[in-house]
This record gives sequence, structure tokens and C-alpha cells, in this order.
Amino acid sequence: MFDLRTVLVLAWAGCFALPAAVSSDGMKSGFAEVNGTKLYYDMKGKGPAIVFIHSGGFDRRTWDDQFLAFSDKYTVIRYDVRGYGKSAAPTKPYSDDEDLFQLLKYLKVPKAHLIGLSMGGRIAIDFTLTHPEMVSSLTAVAPGLSGFPFAPEDTVEMMKIVYSIQNDDGTPAGEAWLRSAYNAAAMENPAVAAKLRPIAIENSRAWLINVFFPRPPFPLAVQRLGDIRVPALLIRGDRDTRMITNIVETLEKNIAGAKKVIIPGAGHMVNVEKPAEFNNVVLDFLSKASNEKRTPGSAAPTSPREGGVPSSL
Repeated sequence: MFDLRTVLVLAWAGCFALPAAVSSDGMKSGFAEVNGTKLYYDMKGKGPAIVFIHSGGFDRRTWDDQFLAFSDKYTVIRYDVRGYGKSAAPTKPYSDDEDLFQLLKYLKVPKAHLIGLSMGGRIAIDFTLTHPEMVSSLTAVAPGLSGFPFAPEDTVEMMKIVYSIQNDDGTPAGEAWLRSAYNAAAMENPAVAAKLRPIAIENSRAWLINVFFPRPPFPLAVQRLGDIRVPALLIRGDRDTRMITNIVETLEKNIAGAKKVIIPGAGHMVNVEKPAEFNNVVLDFLSKASNEKRTPGSAAPTSPREGGVPSSL
């Protein structure tokens, strides 16, 4: 899903770590203390690195199917974005793409394939623009996009969800989020609903994140998509919302060479609803992207960050 926190605004170093645990199957998990916060991560496998970035309202567990399947050929990393899952809640302004930069620096990962869903797609796009030298490829799944204006119906729906937790009416914000148009297709499948419901409810606190804390890079991503030079894959379900459809079309039009795939029967949570189809598409793309030669060049350096400027997604 898109970045839930920005719908209520106008349109918008050292690294230290706690000991990491290693499970019997070789998965390494732990907290990385970066940028004055604690980010929880899992890491598994060998080979080129892949970073999975989850959608808003959920956490890293929505990548369960991909985390296991991709670790046969890749070093897979998934983490809880600041304010989600086991990661610490934000207490001051911060940058999601800078959090990711510091996490990769801590994990000693110089370059990675980025795969982000909704809010995670927005973070992946921002990171590709701010740190192009660290990105092997970009897979934006039903993505958000910094600077893309919200449709009125999306703003109203998100405000209803936030109101449910502000008013403390006994309905977890996560449950209200699951009833939204963005999750309608996923909740029709009992198995998918059973997986998503506890994750969404446990992340209800994320709906109270201060909307003025997240700082997007400037110029906003929507203004400089032509600077993206890495192989790019765009994925959405054919049952996703009009908002996501419009964002994907914008990305396809402005990112040179971007490949678009529409997965039949899927809504917003494409990788959870249709894991087999999703995995096949992405693994095929990654295999080809690893051998693809791009035109030399990189994204233009970002300008200094500014706080309190409208954004979206």
C-alpha cells in the first residue's frame, strides 16, 4: 500500500548494533542502530543482495514467501521501516531513504536490487534517486510516489482509518485499513486474510506517526523520474485502485526502458495474493537485469532536504 502517513498533510553516523541472532536455517536477525533509531532486519542466503521493503500498515512479514524463495540464489534482506514491526517509532524528523542507506552500510552491502511494495516502492524509488550507485535494479510494486497528488477518495478513506484510532472507538486502525478498497481483493481470500489481519492489527500504532516527521528528498521523485538509470520493473494487480494505476502509468511513461507487468486477479498486496506469479515475474527480471548493460550515467545529486513541504504517498 502507499505511504499511509502523508495523506493528512498538504500534497508533501556512526552505526552501532545490538547482537544479531542466527537461526538454525542460517537466517540472521537483529537490530541495527542507525540515524538515532533501531531498525529490525532479517538476512538470509548468498549471492547478489536483494532488499525487500514492505508497505505501510504492515511489516517485513508480508515478504515471507519471497524471503524464502529468493534466498536460494540471493542474499535477501527485509526490514521493518521506522515506526513499523519491531523497529522503533519515530520521535523526530527522519528520512526513510537515509535509514535504508545506513542499514545497508551497517550490513556491509555496497549494492542491491530493491523491491518495494506501496510505501516500500516509494522508499525504493527515493533511494534509487539519492543513492543510484548502490542500486542494481528497481522493482516498484503497486508503488507510492513522492510528490504524486492523492485522489480525493483516498484522502477521505485514510482519514476515516486515522479517526478510528484517534477516537479510540475499539476498532484497531489495522482492522479499519483491511476494510479499505486497497485491501478488498486480498481479504476475499481466507488464507491471505488470515495472514494479513494480525500483521495489520499489530501495526495499528503506525497510523499515529507524526505526519510532519518523514522527510522526502528534494526535488521530489515525481519531478525527476527521468534520472533513474537502472533496470526497472513495475508491477500491479489488475484489481488495484485507480490511484496505483495512475502512479504506475506515470512511472512507465517517465522511466526509460521500464517494464510493466499486470498480474490478473490481484489487488494491492500482489506478492501475498499471488506469490507464485509474482515470484516468477521478479526472478525472471532479476536474472535479466543482472546481465543488462545500461547507458552510463547516474541520477543527479539530490538537493538538501527541507522540512514541512507537502508530499504524498
